[in-house]
Amino acid sequence: MLPTENRLRRREDFATAVRRGRRAGRPLLVVHLNSGATDPHAPGESASPVRAGFVVSKSVGGAVVRNRVKRRLRHLIRDRLSALPPGSLVVVRALPGSGDADHALLARDLDAALRRLLGGGAR
Repeated sequence: MLPTENRLRRREDFATAVRRGRRAGRPLLVVHLNSGATDPHAPGESASPVRAGFVVSKSVGGAVVRNRVKRRLRHLIRDRLSALPPGSLVVVRALPGSGDADHALLARDLDAALRRLLGGGAR
C-alpha cells in the first residue's frame, strides 16, 4: 500500500504533472514526472514528499484487471519513491497491454521510464 502522504489525489496535481512534467513512454505504460514541484496546499516551507498517482482506463480491461494493475503499480512505485527528487509529482498511465503483463514486465518498463526521466538513460 502507498502511504497517504505519497498519494496524488487532486485533479490539479494530476494536471500539473501531466502538463508541466517530462514524459517517458514504454510499451506498457507512460510515466509523467514533474520534478521538485512545490505543493501550494502544504503548510510551511519544508520539502514535500514525492507523490504518485495512477491512471488505468477501461481500455486496460475490466474492473478486476484494472484493480490488479493499480495494485501492482502502487507496489512498484512505493519501492522507488526514495530514488525520486523530493516534492516530485509522478503520474503513471497504464496502456492497454499492461492488463496482460506480469509483475516483472511492469517493473522493467517502470524502471526504464524512470531512468530516462531522471537522466540516466539514452533514448
